[in-house]
Amino acid sequence: MNDTVRPHPKLRLGTRRSPLALAQAHEARARLCKVHGWDESAVELVPVVASGDKVQDRPLAEIGGKALWTKELDEWLHDGRIDAAVHSMKDVETLRPDFLVIAAILPRADVRDVLVGAESLAAIPQGARVGTSAPRRAAQMLHARPDCTIVSFRGNVATRMAKLAQGEADVTLLAAAGLARLGESASGHPLEVDEWLPAPAQGAIGIECRASDAQARAWLAAIDHAPSHAAVLAERALLEGLGGTCHSPVAVLTEADGNELAMRAAIFSADGAERVIGEARFAPDDLAGPKALAVDLLARSGPAVRSLFTGAP
Repeated sequence: MNDTVRPHPKLRLGTRRSPLALAQAHEARARLCKVHGWDESAVELVPVVASGDKVQDRPLAEIGGKALWTKELDEWLHDGRIDAAVHSMKDVETLRPDFLVIAAILPRADVRDVLVGAESLAAIPQGARVGTSAPRRAAQMLHARPDCTIVSFRGNVATRMAKLAQGEADVTLLAAAGLARLGESASGHPLEVDEWLPAPAQGAIGIECRASDAQARAWLAAIDHAPSHAAVLAERALLEGLGGTCHSPVAVLTEADGNELAMRAAIFSADGAERVIGEARFAPDDLAGPKALAVDLLARSGPAVRSLFTGAP
């Protein structure tokens, strides 16, 4: 036998080509190989260029929303060119194709946003330009600091840091989990969740596969972290109940509290002038709980908020 021949991989794992996506795919592969006792060659990483990575000069909401991060990987899964796909769950649209299933959620990392360019919200200079293309971050910032101006900022972490260094904005916001996965956790100042809630599913890596692929589902189930999975599904259920889109400013955090999940959520008008907050507690498998909170939030919202959510009555 020729020792240079690589064995056929057990699992072909699709991923976007961005540095962060590849770091997440490497983490998923490492966990799979460890739990199953496989050699690294058993899991082949298959990079795919996503539409969202091709267009960097316009906000995501203007060019197709979150589907731009997933549609190529969805197609490759459908066609059988890959067996599973790794995603940042905050970038995965709420309603997914019927042939797919979220087979695993890895242990959720730091959920916080990191402020880069100032030590705190209060320390941001008066009238500063805040670089972000995320409706949630823009609305939250304008709610906390209405004197600031939002400037559009897209691209991977390195691109946004370079734009900041070039003076295109005074401060920006990045996900703590993404910075840590790239080894850049010292780049800014984390905002505590008591004053600044994260995006739905922020910090969570998910792996999807075909619902009909029993073998892949079994392999992936071995690295599923049940508490993280329950929290992510609850936050996605809130989004579904709200009818949230890529234009919708939604902030939420779900944490385990005894045998229940405790959810805190806020929705905003685009200009941050209106904020509606709410809390709920429910069993980990009770997706009706977060949907009921969504109904409550919308019922207490004014037209400027409700207009941003398709679930509004």
